[in-house]
Amino acid sequence: MRTKFTFILLCCCFQWLFAQNTPSQDSISRIATIKHQEEGSVIQFFPETPALEQIAGAPKAFYSYYWEFDDGSFSKEENPKHNYKTPGNYEVKLWATNHYDTGKPPNSRPKKIRVSKTDASLKDEASMTEDFTLQRNREPMPEEDMVLIVSYKNYLNYTTNGKLYLFYNEQKYKANNFNVEDIRAYHNEIHIPKTDFVYTNKIDNSDYTLLASAEKEYLDLKVKPQDSTIKTNLPLTLETSKAYYRNYEQFEFNNMEPNEERNLFFTLKTPPEMLKDTSAIISVRGVYVPDANFDNHKVKDMEMEIVTSHDPNKMASNATFMNYRLVRFKTLKYKIKFQNNGEGPARTIRLETDIPEMLDKSTIEVTDMYPKCEICPKEEVQYSCLDTTFTDTQAIFTFKNIYLPGSEQKNVKVYDSTKGFVKYNIKFAKDFHKQKTKSQTAIIFDKNEPIITNYATTRFVPGISIGAKVGYNMFSDLNNSESYFLGATISPYKSYRWYWQIELLNSFHTYNDNTLIKDEFVRGAAGIEFLQRTTTNSSYKNVDWEIPVLMRYNVNNYIGLGAGLQGMITLSEKQTQDILIEQFEGNSDDFLMNSSEISSESKDAFSNFRTGLLFEVTAGFARIGPSVGARYVLNFKDNFNYLQLYAIWKF
Repeated sequence: MRTKFTFILLCCCFQWLFAQNTPSQDSISRIATIKHQEEGSVIQFFPETPALEQIAGAPKAFYSYYWEFDDGSFSKEENPKHNYKTPGNYEVKLWATNHYDTGKPPNSRPKKIRVSKTDASLKDEASMTEDFTLQRNREPMPEEDMVLIVSYKNYLNYTTNGKLYLFYNEQKYKANNFNVEDIRAYHNEIHIPKTDFVYTNKIDNSDYTLLASAEKEYLDLKVKPQDSTIKTNLPLTLETSKAYYRNYEQFEFNNMEPNEERNLFFTLKTPPEMLKDTSAIISVRGVYVPDANFDNHKVKDMEMEIVTSHDPNKMASNATFMNYRLVRFKTLKYKIKFQNNGEGPARTIRLETDIPEMLDKSTIEVTDMYPKCEICPKEEVQYSCLDTTFTDTQAIFTFKNIYLPGSEQKNVKVYDSTKGFVKYNIKFAKDFHKQKTKSQTAIIFDKNEPIITNYATTRFVPGISIGAKVGYNMFSDLNNSESYFLGATISPYKSYRWYWQIELLNSFHTYNDNTLIKDEFVRGAAGIEFLQRTTTNSSYKNVDWEIPVLMRYNVNNYIGLGAGLQGMITLSEKQTQDILIEQFEGNSDDFLMNSSEISSESKDAFSNFRTGLLFEVTAGFARIGPSVGARYVLNFKDNFNYLQLYAIWKF
């Protein structure tokens, strides 16, 4: 017996040890390894990535890459070549992002390399097409890091000392979208502690003409993404940016030569509580002051789509959470992104986009696109253009006569060149309801099968509607009953169909109880028997609290139904009791001998709690505004069923 027990115990221990040393598939971290090879003064880098797990039905899975070389330069190529200016030790970093793959993006450890061979004649090649840009290595995803690259160039004809600002975490979201995990500066940029901003209030007008007024600039800052044109009211830009964003970082830089280009790198970590809505658009803002002696500056906003996967074909909107009270004249922004993953260029790209019924297709305005082209005229043309047509439920954007290279195409090294997008604005229709909507896009490259994007959703925050309610309660089983009430209601603002409503009603109720008559035969002092009648009348003056909780349903804009539970408690009660005692000679009430009356009062508080069911119907403006209604309350206590007639105004 002991031998058998020992054998079983050893088997259990072996199984436990085996399980501990064999991690599950989910617990194995995916690693992207950095490889490199020296070719004289040039170093070739190679990524070694884990195998991709293809998502069924999606385009071919692939990786995109982002490299940092620890000298202020970066690359988005798969196998970049890099020249270092000076010998030394460098720590190269790699971020690999998987697309159409079921797993998480792989982690990558930085690799330290020793550079001994350099090219002294190496000169920086101009790479920036703008003086100030913001870039990222991938879209933000909850609990994942991303890299933000701030690139700036001295466009002045003299050496300058200037400033940089980065604003992030929009005030309109309660939770932070980003935490700054790391900042990498390679040109002695000084990170300034967060203090009050310092302004010069001087403007350099020597090289450019300024057209925008301060008032126009203020409006621009509030209503549309910034470009990198020169602005002059730095105090206004910084203050409005602080009002829109919760956090910021500021830097000083020195001794920047004319036409010199520099990069500043931020690793941003997205916390778990970050918005997990795949259609939400968030932004960061950069402000570049090339010469700290003047307030001339450039502003750049970068919009990003929150994602749950890094698939390049996406649809996003800024209408994730809206206040229904304020949306009547709001313009919604949508963005459709796509990528040609083929082995050849795309000549025609068709985007078939669902337009929810609550939006007005006729108000669509295309605000930006890539590939850049003109809006197509009515007649057929041979040049590149974007055509917009409509069906009953869709808007169709068609890129005609374009050239968008494929990511698998030979000699295509710039990954971003295979991507495109359409941004458009749209307004609400005249009559729309407070309901969630969703739309998606079918993306068709030439004559290939359509690729279906995610859903871009619109949601409304519940909001609060306060209502004022007055009315009359009719107690059919009580004598001389009069009951008036006034109170307040709380419900979601202008709900479309179903919604909860809670009320607190203060009612003033007077009524008489049923008269009680008691006859009894009493023997007097002389031994004579007589009839004694006691008549009791009670009247009440009550202040009651009614607390209904009900579910309501709007049949349409004018008719609403409701049902629920109600509790009622008497806050204060005053009872007046009148007792009449009559004595009659003999066994009948024919001859009254004498009578007497007794009156008494009593008070009580917080008594007589009762519950019941309620059913109601309203007519008028069912969602917001005035209406009238009738409610029947079926109490679980006898004689307290009543019909309530009321008027209500919801704000």
